[in-house]
Amino acid sequence: MPPAPKPEILAAFEAAKGFMPAGEGLALYAAAVEAGHLGLPLLEVGTYCGRSTILLADAAREAGVTVLTLDHHRGSEEQQPGWDYHDPQTVDPEVGLMDTLPTFRRTLHRAGLEEHVVALVGRSPQVSRIWGTPLGLVFIDGGHTDEHANGDYEGWAPHVAEGGLLVIHDVFPEPEDEFTGQAPYRVYLRALESGAFTEVSATDSLRVLRRTGTGI
Repeated sequence: MPPAPKPEILAAFEAAKGFMPAGEGLALYAAAVEAGHLGLPLLEVGTYCGRSTILLADAAREAGVTVLTLDHHRGSEEQQPGWDYHDPQTVDPEVGLMDTLPTFRRTLHRAGLEEHVVALVGRSPQVSRIWGTPLGLVFIDGGHTDEHANGDYEGWAPHVAEGGLLVIHDVFPEPEDEFTGQAPYRVYLRALESGAFTEVSATDSLRVLRRTGTGI
């Protein structure tokens, strides 16, 4: 049986604002528990409101490591006004732009996990350029354009330690999912074709890969 979060953690995950289904969340949790054994930080690209961060943080707490979660908190392309995934409650009325950071902080507070998470607020390329620490897990769940998905892969996959895990969300091979999942799917194929990563598991749109070679 794969490791599973405690009922109160799963309840906090299900109550949090976000899009990840429970089945994919359980697969992410199991990957985080495994990666935690490396004793290295776990990094999430694409925080949104902290739904998946809850599971990563609980796994990190059990392993005695830290979760880093990175987002500019202004929303990705499909979350902007006029798109299907837009939530008007995430808009800051003073500036007229999305700001998911306050909701994220409340999410972690309610789950009792604030001390196990470091929030990185900024653009993924800017942060990855100055990053120098090996990571036990990198979870790519940011922007869904080719520019952003490839940027996240190129910026963060090099930091996955030997034996560490690369997790990619919203991997949809079907052409009709061009906007929501084709860019992550192409990044997933790129990772496999690089020879640096080997697939460990596939749960719906979540793919878990292990670093088994060098490069990206």
